[in-house]
Amino acid sequence: MESTKKELKLKHLLTEIKSDNIDKVSKAIKSLEIHGDSSVILPLSEILLSGINKKNQEEIIEFLSSLKDTSVIVEIMEIIRDIKFISIRPIMLSVVWNTKVDFSHYIDEFVEIATKGSMIEALDCLTIIENLEGPFMEENILECHLHLKDYIKSSSKKEQHKESLLQEIALKIKEITEHIDN
Repeated sequence: MESTKKELKLKHLLTEIKSDNIDKVSKAIKSLEIHGDSSVILPLSEILLSGINKKNQEEIIEFLSSLKDTSVIVEIMEIIRDIKFISIRPIMLSVVWNTKVDFSHYIDEFVEIATKGSMIEALDCLTIIENLEGPFMEENILECHLHLKDYIKSSSKKEQHKESLLQEIALKIKEITEHIDN
């Protein structure tokens, strides 16, 4: 019974967020701070994807960044991986580096995004990687090395700023590798 009440409340709030009334949307986002959980990440991401005014977009990003429950990790990573959400991936990466939750187990995915994504995504991934606390799994670090090696071997023309960011990521991965080896 209690669970159904909460689900109905969340459904109502998410409907309110789809409103054209900026103040109504702000109020619903504020209510999510009390009633929200990881189940609202996907619907909020879909709202960001479909477009929302700048003020409400910033409020949603702030809300997502404030989530502290570790259950948000899987939900956020699913959005980041999903090609459907590629246009808001930079937003979701900024959520990751602004949140207080540790995404250390996904370090290899951040390196892959940095190598294959835009310069902005590479910058976001560098920020994320620099702030990861670990511990790191050896297989994830090996994957990081493979992603970086694949990037270096690729024959495509490389953007100078992005390449500088990837060099910093490579140095950080080398540092982590040395720490694991010791």
